[in-house]
Amino acid sequence: QVGLVRSRLVLCSRAVLDFAFLRCPPGTSGERKMSSDGVKRTHSDLERENEELKRQLEEFKGGQGQSHHHKGHNTCHYYASADAICPQPDDSTLPMLGDSPSHCYRRISDFHELDCRERLNTSSYVNVVFEDEEIKAATLGMRINLADQTVYPQSFRVHNVVLNMVAKLWHCPKPADFDDYGAYPGAGTVGSTEACLLGGLCLKFRWRKWYAKRHNMTEHQVRAVYPNLVISTCFQAAWEKLFRYMDIEPKFVVPSKNTFTVTAEAVKEQIDEKTIGVVCIMGNHYGGQYDPVWDVDEMLQKLNKEKGWQVGIHVDAASGGFVAPFQEGLPAWDFRLPTVLSISASGHKFGESVCGTGWVVWRQRKDLSDNVAISVSYLGGKADSYTLNFSRPASGIFVQYYKFTRLGRQGYQMLCDNRMANAKHLRDALKSVKHGDGRPKFVILDAGDTFCLPVVTAMLNPELKLPYDDIDLQHQMLASHWYVSGYKMNFHDPTDETTRPLFNDASKDQTMFRVVVKANITRPLINNLILSLLGCLQDMDSLGPGFQSLHAPKKARSRQTFAC
Repeated sequence: QVGLVRSRLVLCSRAVLDFAFLRCPPGTSGERKMSSDGVKRTHSDLERENEELKRQLEEFKGGQGQSHHHKGHNTCHYYASADAICPQPDDSTLPMLGDSPSHCYRRISDFHELDCRERLNTSSYVNVVFEDEEIKAATLGMRINLADQTVYPQSFRVHNVVLNMVAKLWHCPKPADFDDYGAYPGAGTVGSTEACLLGGLCLKFRWRKWYAKRHNMTEHQVRAVYPNLVISTCFQAAWEKLFRYMDIEPKFVVPSKNTFTVTAEAVKEQIDEKTIGVVCIMGNHYGGQYDPVWDVDEMLQKLNKEKGWQVGIHVDAASGGFVAPFQEGLPAWDFRLPTVLSISASGHKFGESVCGTGWVVWRQRKDLSDNVAISVSYLGGKADSYTLNFSRPASGIFVQYYKFTRLGRQGYQMLCDNRMANAKHLRDALKSVKHGDGRPKFVILDAGDTFCLPVVTAMLNPELKLPYDDIDLQHQMLASHWYVSGYKMNFHDPTDETTRPLFNDASKDQTMFRVVVKANITRPLINNLILSLLGCLQDMDSLGPGFQSLHAPKKARSRQTFAC
């Protein structure tokens, strides 16, 4: 049926093209010309053929098509229609005819059904739970191009209101030109990746001006100098994009598996005159630990004074930017430290907004955000754009505004407390698990119960020499619908495309696993996760050495998508 309607439509389309090709002025309808398929037809021939094809098409629609493929007016039950048995090849082309809204949605729903359950995906930091009003706000934002500030001034005002809330949360000093802009230096971005790229670019352009003046170089000459950025090997993928796309050399600080964090001394060893800045990570994605920004700041103040440099810090707070402000007793990590020049964060993680929301804030416009500001005047007015991406929906901004006003500081504090409490509950449970000989089953790798992200990171005790590892545990947990990511302790070095150890005291082949405790992971779900994990351990232990041979083929295959 599908092939029949396609072939008839192709013939019908060809006839229409031929009709236009052969169309003649009045009085010349009998003249023969060559059509597009190489056959000579008269005007009258084409009219008859065209009418016959249209009749056949209408007959098809009125007959079989009425119950199956009358696109755009399909009221048939989806599972009783031909759509339910129509395969979807990977190399699909744009369909000739449209379909009903309900059938289009059902197809998408079927794809989604084969994904993992997003609420039980503990490998991701991204918020997946929304109130009905949030969804309405996101839908409203889909219609707004936030780049068009002249046409949508009030929507952009919402952007500025949220930006100011974020800047104040991070103790950004109020700029002298605040009244001119109505906002702190910064921007809403498409996730924290764009925010990191913008922060890195501003550091590069700031350093370039300084380096050229210091060495009496022209702008053309200084562009030939290859700058570097100091960062932990626990960096997030956004920074690899910066290194690759923006011609910046990474200078890595390799931490210990005991801390997952850099030290001021190790950072200092990597800095030279070509260093554009230092990235400190507030909540690395492996274990949730905070780099000691306060120690690095103190070191940089002394080093800059000694060397006559101006090296500053970008704080990558992708995960910690909306957690650390609500952890009382944590040392200053934000703009309260003088060498912190910019901070980025994901609004869609613990900021609780919708996926694709990010923020970047600079200490000042001069010599920082001004380096990436583009003046746009062709949309009916004049406005500055600070983002790499131009056209973008207002959905993330609207949802972030919704969440800030819905929860307030007290609500975010309670979310933070709940997440940390549930993370502690899981961590304590892992600590209590013993092997058959009484030794601990797990080694806890995260920072503990305070001053970190609500993340539980551990590894199966290497001393036990178990016939399975943490990645095997990930696969087994899928049977209980939980997605718990297992990792090897290595990273991809973009400078030479090699795989290197993530830590200075652990093999690159050592495995670990991580559970991100988001707001939607409630205590009953945590308890189910614990029971599921214990059940998996019991199953794997019962197989003993046989587990290796049973699951070796699965481990040998590349990562794939699982239905769970």
